[in-house]
Amino acid sequence: MTGGAGFVGASLCAGLAARHPDWELVALDNLRRRGSELNLPRLREAGVVFVHGDVRAPDDLARLARVDAVVECSAEPSVLAGPDDDVVGTNLIGAYHCLELARRHRAQLVFLSTSRVYPLAALGALRLRETDTRFELEDEQATPGASAAGIAEDFPLVGARTFYGATKLAAEHLITEYAESYGLSAAVLRCGVIAGPWQMGKSDQGVFSHWLLAHHFGRPLAYIGYGGTGKQVRDLLHVDDLVELVEAQVLDPGHWAGTTFNAGGGRAGSLSLREATALCRELTGREVPVEPQPEGRPGDVPVYVSDCARLFAHTDWRPRHGPREALADTLRWIEAHADALRAALP
Repeated sequence: MTGGAGFVGASLCAGLAARHPDWELVALDNLRRRGSELNLPRLREAGVVFVHGDVRAPDDLARLARVDAVVECSAEPSVLAGPDDDVVGTNLIGAYHCLELARRHRAQLVFLSTSRVYPLAALGALRLRETDTRFELEDEQATPGASAAGIAEDFPLVGARTFYGATKLAAEHLITEYAESYGLSAAVLRCGVIAGPWQMGKSDQGVFSHWLLAHHFGRPLAYIGYGGTGKQVRDLLHVDDLVELVEAQVLDPGHWAGTTFNAGGGRAGSLSLREATALCRELTGREVPVEPQPEGRPGDVPVYVSDCARLFAHTDWRPRHGPREALADTLRWIEAHADALRAALP
């Protein structure tokens, strides 16, 4: 598991270790992201082997003696990241090194990509309607792959999408070439927002955990862009549901080889920021100021919801946790680790 001490990587390691105590699970991470060190005791207790290493350094990956499957979770995930943040080195060159690792060991690859591969201008041009609490996609759209159900895999990919999204899409193309040239068994999941316990959310990544952390610790928030209304919408997937999906892929590589699917909570598992505020206030019993900032930021879109119809046609897997449960589970974790989180938060 690369990025194995991050929120997603550590959750996958711990979840899979609980389900399969006979598996030898290795978490490789450079511990660059603040808060990842909090996962080390959790990995140790789960019986996961931790390797301090970096996907940008091929020699670090060469230290792994035997590999049956590579689950590539490492990333510079910020939509605001640029070349100075080594987003290319981590997300693209790192993915290339993971592909080489999988090729050498003839191992399966599960690649966690992102909904950010879909281009910004096309997403921003979709027809919307506005309700009291959110923006909604209209069902009739001029762009293929878009409907009230969300964004499907055939949504056009022409256009700019942030450096984060571009590097992830470039890695997807590399995976296609490795599968064709070397017979690599690979599956790609384009994940929307993933949420749940152990996420050190920030405003540019992990927004719902960031919202909940701010409510618990009394930190101010802002509705950025779109008139400062807080009506922008994202779907969220509980990390425990992602564990079950990745487990299904690792257990049956042949069924998943060559697939690329959206993976998210869908319309039923979506929240606007305004709705997230109301839910956080209800769960925590606390109210924090939310400042309207009408001007937007680069990389923002008013609505992204994952249309997972193709995934659902391929598998019996379905998300079992909704937004309320994801935030409630996250709050229990925050309350149990408040002192450590307070010290780790920027």
